[in-house]
Amino acid sequence: RMSAALPSNAETKLTGHQGPVLVVRFNGDGNYCLSGGQDRSVRLWNPHRSNLVKTYRGHGYEVLDIAVTHDNERFASCGGDKAIFLWDVATGRIIRRLRGHASRVNCVRFSPDDSLLLSAGYDQTLRCWDCRSNSQDAMQVLDDFKDSVSSLAVVQNEIIAGCIDGRIRRYDIRAGTLTTDTIARPVTWLALSNDANCILCSSLDSTVRLFDKQDAQLLSEYVGHVNKEYKVEACLTNTDEAVVSGSEDGNLLFWNLVTGEVVQTLKGHKGVVCSIAYHPSQPCLLSASVDASILVWK
Repeated sequence: RMSAALPSNAETKLTGHQGPVLVVRFNGDGNYCLSGGQDRSVRLWNPHRSNLVKTYRGHGYEVLDIAVTHDNERFASCGGDKAIFLWDVATGRIIRRLRGHASRVNCVRFSPDDSLLLSAGYDQTLRCWDCRSNSQDAMQVLDDFKDSVSSLAVVQNEIIAGCIDGRIRRYDIRAGTLTTDTIARPVTWLALSNDANCILCSSLDSTVRLFDKQDAQLLSEYVGHVNKEYKVEACLTNTDEAVVSGSEDGNLLFWNLVTGEVVQTLKGHKGVVCSIAYHPSQPCLLSASVDASILVWK
């Protein structure tokens, strides 16, 4: 049995996006969330009171990913327009537009101290930007990839990148080393466990896999959801006791981390669940769907 309660009830529905909601992220303390979509907007919500706080406009194409700084004062967004936008949360001002990617940018992440912004995308590169300088150019361009880079995770001095070429690459920023692990299936999404010891990985064979970060040993597999065509996100609950994933049939599945058995299925969306976010300290889950809504589960 799992000790922590799991969110089981769709308490509120956040509506306002015109069309598919492609990304949802909590801020650092879980009091607010940001979402982005096909309608080119980014929206700031208080999901616990179900109110829209602010709308950020500036992107010319769909918004595919959002990352919030650890002080919650700025956020980065990326997507179809090849640029990464850095925003001031309070004023809604665009602080910087970072250009360099040759095609759509799939993912953005800040380093733990917010000094670096990392981006990766369809042009098969990972770019490191210095948030403290005003340079228009990336500090570093990593181009070891053989296909689109789908996802990024950052922990301490390590950048972990998931790629459609079926590899997980780990860059040690300080040592300047690269470790490549082949999982032989396109990696459409990757996330870290909260203790940072494991990598959760989604692929288009409707399977989520858990790997040991150090030696890439396969620890567990999670099945029962549908994921054959789209990037569908998965994550661990805040206690690392359960794995959660969206599904192309509109459901959300929870698995026991250790046994791999499905412990809960949530139904609420009318289309693909693209993006999910788990609250840092409470049993609360956000799910974003092509049905234009975000559900807040508690």
